[in-house]
Amino acid sequence: MKVDTNASIARPVVRDLNDFDRTSGIWLERIIFNNRPVLLLACILATLFLGWHALHLRVNASFEKMLPSKHPYIQNYLEHQDALHGLGNVVRIVVENKRGNIFDKDYLTVLQKVNDAVYLIPGVDRSAMRGLWTSSLRWTEVTEEGYRGGPVMPDNFDGSPASLGQLRVNIARAGIVGSYVADDMRSSMIVVPLLDSNPDTRKPLDYATFSSELKHKVLSLESPTVSVHIVGFAEIVGDLIDGLSHVMAFFGISVVIAGLFVFAFTRDLRSTLLLIGVSALAVIWLLGLMELLGYVLNPYSILVPFLIFAIGLSHGAQKMNGIMQDIAQGTHRYVAARYTFRRLFLAGVTALLTNVVGFAVLMVIDIPVIHDLALTTSIGVTVLIFTKLILVPVLLSYVGVNEKAAARKLEAERAGERHDWLARVWACLLHFTSGKWAQAAIAVSFAIGLSAFGISQELKTGDLDPGAPELRSDSPYNRDDAYVKAHYRLSSDQFVVMLVTPPGQCNNYPTLVELDRMGANLRQVEGVKGTASAADMVRLATAGQFEGNPKWFSIPRDANVLNTALADVIADHPEMVDQRCSVMPLIAYLGDHKADTLARVVASAESFGNAHSSPGRRFELAAGSAGIEAATNIVVKQAHHRMLALLYAAVVVLCLITFRSGRAVIVALVPLLITSVLCEALMVVLGIGAKVATLPVIALGVGAGVDYALYLLSVQLNFQRDGVPLREAYMRSLQFTGRVVALVGLTMSAGVITWIWSPIKFQADMGILLTFMFLWNMIGALVLIPSLSYFLLRRLGERNREAIQKPDSSSTVAEA
Repeated sequence: MKVDTNASIARPVVRDLNDFDRTSGIWLERIIFNNRPVLLLACILATLFLGWHALHLRVNASFEKMLPSKHPYIQNYLEHQDALHGLGNVVRIVVENKRGNIFDKDYLTVLQKVNDAVYLIPGVDRSAMRGLWTSSLRWTEVTEEGYRGGPVMPDNFDGSPASLGQLRVNIARAGIVGSYVADDMRSSMIVVPLLDSNPDTRKPLDYATFSSELKHKVLSLESPTVSVHIVGFAEIVGDLIDGLSHVMAFFGISVVIAGLFVFAFTRDLRSTLLLIGVSALAVIWLLGLMELLGYVLNPYSILVPFLIFAIGLSHGAQKMNGIMQDIAQGTHRYVAARYTFRRLFLAGVTALLTNVVGFAVLMVIDIPVIHDLALTTSIGVTVLIFTKLILVPVLLSYVGVNEKAAARKLEAERAGERHDWLARVWACLLHFTSGKWAQAAIAVSFAIGLSAFGISQELKTGDLDPGAPELRSDSPYNRDDAYVKAHYRLSSDQFVVMLVTPPGQCNNYPTLVELDRMGANLRQVEGVKGTASAADMVRLATAGQFEGNPKWFSIPRDANVLNTALADVIADHPEMVDQRCSVMPLIAYLGDHKADTLARVVASAESFGNAHSSPGRRFELAAGSAGIEAATNIVVKQAHHRMLALLYAAVVVLCLITFRSGRAVIVALVPLLITSVLCEALMVVLGIGAKVATLPVIALGVGAGVDYALYLLSVQLNFQRDGVPLREAYMRSLQFTGRVVALVGLTMSAGVITWIWSPIKFQADMGILLTFMFLWNMIGALVLIPSLSYFLLRRLGERNREAIQKPDSSSTVAEA
């Protein structure tokens, strides 16, 4: 006799495979389970192939991929990049004499070694590199005979007192105190612009190698008397890559914690190792596919493998839970695997597709590194559809679970219906299927959501701390950054406005006056330490033409005087005017790159630029590290709410497909909405801005959070449609999936909470936010699903209940 196994969630117990209809189930199930050897062989071959490629995956980052390339600011920067030497990807190296000033022979010898070592590192733009030991850093003075000048470092420097004295004079003549020489004369700076690619290999610049070269060749020159401070994008990336070993350590801790939680739940070592192994398999496949597609692991995407592992473990735990329950009741492991596939495949696919969409919507953020993160994570979750929803049931159909462990678990659950602490929690949650408890839960949730919404309005876009917020405030990089800002008047946070004219038209009086006025305008903005432009240099050069007379310290109206002064500027300061006389950058040196500072500068520069641009000249924003970050903040702010809107629209569509009920979609959606608002409020409280590193967390919170609702509601709705009342349907849903929902929430939270101690601050921030969201999603689903169901879904299946009750009544009358 064949058993029909398509009826409902409560499947018949089938102990003998001969009594099971192998042709039952949907076509996909029949293909998978009737061809298991072929499927496993394909998995083995795919694992070997992708595992080999995963071994060759590189870790690197790219300055260009951090740029929102379609934003007008960045398009302006890229269009004029050749004219903006030193105003993009720059490393600044400060060499400090800890026991004196820079006018020391031994110190200057070390400075020369640093300069020569950096000059030879592949990827350095040597023509634009500047420091005391480069010939491009020059001094100029006006004498009775005219101009006189030369390199700041004397040609015949030999370390004697005379040459040291000459160096001191040249530094004063060049006016570089506060820029290339510290205000206290105890250190000097080497400015090192970087190329996009390594000229030797023609490949993109390898920041890991570059950072390693700096540490090996430059930091090795430190001594008790000399210290080196390095700041810039390349150094931040280098420190983040160096910190990846710690990230991997935390990943290992997360795996151990997850394994312990799963084992505590199953008490079955075999199935626990299988789940962890298949989750690790998904990570291997993802890394192999990334290498095949030409991607690299960067400091932002390095967290993707853990997310894939954690999401995969949650879905695998659901499958294992279902199979254990069936095996404990006596069902054959092959049949139990097929039962579980039928019960949870659609909900699992919907949940994983929601995760895919959750990360795919990050593509609306026009930043290539986010695109890569979105694509690689979506690929990883797509891999999980195969490894978790198909491979786990197939493997368990072979190895099964420990029957004694399954029986113990079932007996414990039955015996613990009254005494087990979790059973008491379930009993408490059942109260939310009644009117008063449901009303109270919804009222409290509404109050919490409303309060959180008010707080979330204070959320800032961008960095809220000085230095590199990706790293700890006491990290070596941030200590170096603090030193540079304390000892140099011109900071590394540069916001650049470009004044663009037709070629050869930069040398007219009105244009330079407008450039000068833009500088004066920006100097009035809070957070701007100073400005520098060709207009300032023209003033100096003009006065120099007239024996340094201060009356001539101005922008001359006479074309001949102006042309002569501008020619001197182009010769001595090529970074201030390009050779075509068409682009003149105005550099605003900022005290920091906090979100509020950048917003003020952008507003002032845009307002002035729009009012003072004309057909013959136009102000264009923006370049410099602060200008690029300002553009990034604008893109993130514009995409933030659009991303959430698209994400929730996708969740609605997928939930409608799964539940076939608009009311059920509302039940699933409300806890997620509250989670999103609470997450933003928590970011405000913790001082975390919305930026490249935190937006994926918000998307993940929605994508992973819907899993709980999908599993709980799918089972509850199936029972209700079979005529089971709401209270009993929710109880059965808790018995079937509630323990695993709690397991997944606790396991994922315990795994990411260890990130809080990471040396990489943005990983620690993500750990706090993910821990909160995983826990709240779990609690919100367990409490709000029954509460909202009381008002929206309690009448579901009434006709079926009446149909079931009528035959029961008529049979009772007949017997009477």
